[in-house]
Amino acid sequence: MMRVHPAARRTIIDLSYSAHFMDFQGSSIPSSMKKLVVNKLSPNFREAVAMQTVAVPTPGDADLLVRNRFVGVNASDINYTSGRYDPSVKPPFDAGFEGIGEVVGLGLSASSRFTVGDMVAYFTSGAFSEYTVVKAKESIPVPAVKPEFLTLLVSGATAYIALKRLGDLKEGETVLVTAAAGGTGQFAVQFAKRAGCHVIGTCSSNEKAGFLKSIGCDRPINYASEDLAKTLKKEYPKGVDVVYESVGGSVLELAVKSLATKGRLIVIGFISGYQSASGFPPFRGDTLPVRLLQKSASVRGFFLPHFFSDYREALGSMMQMFAKGELQCEVDCLESVFRAVDFMYAGKNLGKVVVEVSPPAVSNSKL
Repeated sequence: MMRVHPAARRTIIDLSYSAHFMDFQGSSIPSSMKKLVVNKLSPNFREAVAMQTVAVPTPGDADLLVRNRFVGVNASDINYTSGRYDPSVKPPFDAGFEGIGEVVGLGLSASSRFTVGDMVAYFTSGAFSEYTVVKAKESIPVPAVKPEFLTLLVSGATAYIALKRLGDLKEGETVLVTAAAGGTGQFAVQFAKRAGCHVIGTCSSNEKAGFLKSIGCDRPINYASEDLAKTLKKEYPKGVDVVYESVGGSVLELAVKSLATKGRLIVIGFISGYQSASGFPPFRGDTLPVRLLQKSASVRGFFLPHFFSDYREALGSMMQMFAKGELQCEVDCLESVFRAVDFMYAGKNLGKVVVEVSPPAVSNSKL
């Protein structure tokens, strides 16, 4: 057995190969790029994040360098800028969770599975950038750089896995989806319908209610013009079997009250509290134990990173549905991450919020 002294070690990727492994159809990759960096922990995205010009990174041996074309915006982006997910991570750190684009560079071992020009999507940190280094094993090949594929990575996967693993859906049951016309709500509606359920969806406008009807929602409730509590009590006196809940606060309280016997409530978020200092909306939970006991009901939490063992199957299944025209992926495409975050928190989005990243030839980046 040959021993290698530390001084004699070198990385497998040889930079003399870089001209070959980092050349996209004969076009040069710029030396610098723009990206969004969290410099201060805050739930105020504009206060926490700043654009920086940095060197374009070189992919390691098992990495891909992806030229981003679309990046996904999530409600939880401001939880990330607040440092709520991992308190041990201190600024500065990169922002953004998901992107889709072309491979323009790659490491030597990564080239056994990918090549320059391949189109991939990914779910990893540092997406709010013109170029992102992604591990090859975590990259998902896609047939085209379409923002619709981006909707599946977090929003679609959350709905698919949460309902499959925690919803225990049965044909004929009633499912309530809050924020149903949003990025993940739109998928929860469709997957519940595929399971043969009667679906109720809350939304904030007649336009959104019309969209919900178009994707199969049986009873859209525009809470801006209807009293949600009175409507549920009048039209669903026996309660609802499953709630897919992402708003929190008073909506969560009402959802608990509206559960049927053996009902299941899945908490996938609580967006109404994300912009506050604590990150949590007020919730009166003192009667929660007795309400659950009286109905043999349950409240279940879902956080996507805890279910990665289900991730590949979920993505493959959703991509097949989309290819067959069996899954609608509504997208609201904006030109700035900062504006997109504001747009989402103003409740204006219909479907998944994505941002188109400018091609390199355009001097003013849309990040």
